[in-house]
Amino acid sequence: MSASLSRARVGVWLIGARGSVATTVVAGCAAVTAGLHPPTGMISETPAFADCRLPALSSLVFGGHDTVDCPLPKRAEALAAGGVLPAGLPAAVAAELAAADREIRPGGPAPGDTRDETELIDTFAADLRDFVRRCDLERAVVVNVASTEPAPTGTELPASSLYAAAALRADCPYVNFTPSTGLHHPSLAAPAAASGLPYAGRDGKTGQTLLRSVLGPMFTQRALAVRAWSGTNLLGGGDGASLADPAAAAAKNAGKERVLADTLGTTPEGEVHIDDVPALGDWKTAWDHIAFDGFLGTRMILQTTWQGCDSSLAAPLVLDLARLAARAHEAGLAGPLSELGFYFKDPVGEGPSALGEQYAALVGFAQRLRGSVR
Repeated sequence: MSASLSRARVGVWLIGARGSVATTVVAGCAAVTAGLHPPTGMISETPAFADCRLPALSSLVFGGHDTVDCPLPKRAEALAAGGVLPAGLPAAVAAELAAADREIRPGGPAPGDTRDETELIDTFAADLRDFVRRCDLERAVVVNVASTEPAPTGTELPASSLYAAAALRADCPYVNFTPSTGLHHPSLAAPAAASGLPYAGRDGKTGQTLLRSVLGPMFTQRALAVRAWSGTNLLGGGDGASLADPAAAAAKNAGKERVLADTLGTTPEGEVHIDDVPALGDWKTAWDHIAFDGFLGTRMILQTTWQGCDSSLAAPLVLDLARLAARAHEAGLAGPLSELGFYFKDPVGEGPSALGEQYAALVGFAQRLRGSVR
């Protein structure tokens, strides 16, 4: 029988480990562990998850892959200067940031990289196994928080799928918090099914789509006819730059449209536009314009504006997912964790799209974990 996860050390291996989300995850975990800040936004710290034997925040050990070389402490200072992290926090958790930075390994494929797919997967898997061995970890969970990549057009594995394949090879549960392909590549379906590992994804639901998953069911339950639903996203930072690519933006928008189709029962007119505004940094404004009909065909409009910081919204969810996936692995669960659909725009497995129903499934998952002993 494995050691209790509340006492064992558990690895969290972040793809995109020097990005804004990853830096906020590491700094935030250290801040909450030290009692500097409350665990606001972490569903796994609410009463519904008490006694589920999730790994303690203090037991998490961070590492990852990235293709950039800006050290985490310096990245954290930049985020604090932009108001993403509290002033003074990078200095308060400097040791934890430096420790995580020492565990980051070069990602790929980088420009000019001559390694083929097999060599890249072997290297990434070896990095993971070495991380688990050197840090004396009970297990490690791989979480993709890298920038969105375009959907692949051929048989070649995109970077996200190379990392996902490495996770399978290293016997690590996998979570895809991005719209990128990851385990969704056809060539990885059989290895994922044969691995006996739990996995979850994809595309974390942090803002506009979170609101859509609440409002869509509201219109349906009130028997109001939605005629058109259009949206605009203004964002900067790494996400803004990567989503300036129309192919990457299309991958991102697919999940947003799926939520409306599933909750309304039809796809209304309208689409989502994503605009890169570098001056906004890590802050995002999302605007929705909803045209709907009421009784006797009365035409009405609902407009919403969501302004938030994606890194701060995403980080507590990443910590939740890493803990839940680790606990699922300990409990012997395998395959798609559809009960974690609450966290995603385009969740794996079968499950509802309305946020209330997804939350009920998540609470049921907590009860399932509470009763699982291995």
